[in-house]
Amino acid sequence: METATIAQIEEQLRRLPPEKLAVVLDFVSYLTQRQDDTDLRHPLWIAESALRKDWDRPEEDAAWADL
Repeated sequence: METATIAQIEEQLRRLPPEKLAVVLDFVSYLTQRQDDTDLRHPLWIAESALRKDWDRPEEDAAWADL
């Protein structure tokens, strides 16, 4: 995929009617929210992989077996 600049995006946006701009704003908001969600989950993935070696042990399985 080709890299786009803000100037290129602005140029294209200026050519759109207002109702299309609403669609663009909705889509950009969706992308931003997805990025924010990914950024928030990233530390959890790191913690999970770091703790996996502690969780995947027979002693841990035995400790949680009765729950």
